[in-house]
Amino acid sequence: MKVLVTGGGGYIGSVLVQMLLERGYKVKCLDRFFFGVETLSDVAGDPNLEIVKDDIRWFDPTLLRDVDAVMDLAALSNDPSGELDPTKTMEINYKGRVRVAKLSKKYGVERYILASSCSVYGFQDEVVDENSPTNPLTTYAKANALAERETLLLADDNFSVTVLRQATVYGLSPRMRFDLAINGMVLGFYKHGKIPIMRDGTQWRPFVHIRDTARAFITVLESERDLIKGEIFNVGSNEQNYQIKPLAELIADAIGLPFNFEWYGSPDKRSYRVDFSKIRDVLGFKPKYTPKEGAKEIYDALVEGKVEDNIKTRTVEWYKFLLTAQKIIKEVELRGVIL
Repeated sequence: MKVLVTGGGGYIGSVLVQMLLERGYKVKCLDRFFFGVETLSDVAGDPNLEIVKDDIRWFDPTLLRDVDAVMDLAALSNDPSGELDPTKTMEINYKGRVRVAKLSKKYGVERYILASSCSVYGFQDEVVDENSPTNPLTTYAKANALAERETLLLADDNFSVTVLRQATVYGLSPRMRFDLAINGMVLGFYKHGKIPIMRDGTQWRPFVHIRDTARAFITVLESERDLIKGEIFNVGSNEQNYQIKPLAELIADAIGLPFNFEWYGSPDKRSYRVDFSKIRDVLGFKPKYTPKEGAKEIYDALVEGKVEDNIKTRTVEWYKFLLTAQKIIKEVELRGVIL
């Protein structure tokens, strides 16, 4: 079976590509590689991997001719990044992914799996499941909700569409991110001896390890069509719904250091607890990793120098850098023409 992974050079995608190759799949990776092709350096020489540097908004659709399944992860990631340029976020995260789904159906792809997010729930007082109303509060979340709606409408007997609403991800990746809650907490402890906590610490958020969420995509890929066609699954576990401040205390304990923290930011308007019973009961999916294990592996990797913090590990800062560089190049080109 051949699988196309869009966004395969990203935080989750680079781990997913590697896991697919380990299971014997042939993989096409489509990515703009804003964070560099080195995110796939560990698997770049694999004969079952084809790397395509392109954009989901305009790639040549004949790329899909020999593809059996598409895992659509390409997106401007997370809520703050989505607000840098809301129009572009909608173009990529919503319209771009709908384009991928429509072309997949046109070219005979059998399965399409959309990477969505539990952020579509926004702020909720009650525990939510796949049947609960969504309440997207950011451009990123709204784009996910729109992409979900339009891609699910494409599902039929010959084209299976599945939406995976992922909890907040944590853990090590070749395209490391320290702008995610648990990862950022560990980095703060490592660098400053304090865990940064977004005010006011009482907000709820669900979490899932990066290898677990990648395994959820593979679980859907390998499940019977009748179980996944036209379905939405929350990806995570009921045990990993945490309030942010108690989570920080748990992470300090996992690392083995006294709990010390500092507040940052305005009070978080997002707060939601999620029920993950459906993916457990229908597909038999259960996460293998916990925040304690994830925090410890990140901290150890930092200590051992296997991973380091730089501008590329903070998505918003890197996007801002790229946007500034793009403007400078355009100005230089314009001046060159004028001169």
